[in-house]
Amino acid sequence: MKKVLFALVCMFTLVSAQVKADNERSMPVTQFPQSAQQFIKQHFADKKVVISKVETDFLEKVYVVVFANGDNVEFYRNGEWKEIECKYSQVPAAAVPSFITKYVSENHPDTKIISVEKDKDDKEYEVKLSNRWEMKFDFKGNLVDLDRD
Repeated sequence: MKKVLFALVCMFTLVSAQVKADNERSMPVTQFPQSAQQFIKQHFADKKVVISKVETDFLEKVYVVVFANGDNVEFYRNGEWKEIECKYSQVPAAAVPSFITKYVSENHPDTKIISVEKDKDDKEYEVKLSNRWEMKFDFKGNLVDLDRD
């Protein structure tokens, strides 16, 4: 009986921790980390914010801002950008690492960068173009994967 009771308590604790860990709440941009606020002012100053929130899960905290035109940016806990997505426009050139901009302009002229994601764990950038090409670069600027969606 004690083992069953102990197992139930453990299961309840795990479920409670998971529910508490998966949390999403509205948060004004003014409460984002300072570097995230600065990034928004620098690259999206003319865009109207419609949603700003913080998402926390068991191990990660992500700040999210969505603009009226559908663009959105996600930031890591420290305020460094994680993902920039501009489905109906293009990612601001100044926000994209220069080696990515150079590669795209040389190899895919007349296309737009519509998404850039920085994966700190894999140490790479994932890039999506308006012509449906997807590519990955390592942090040193080397192209490591190229695929057509």
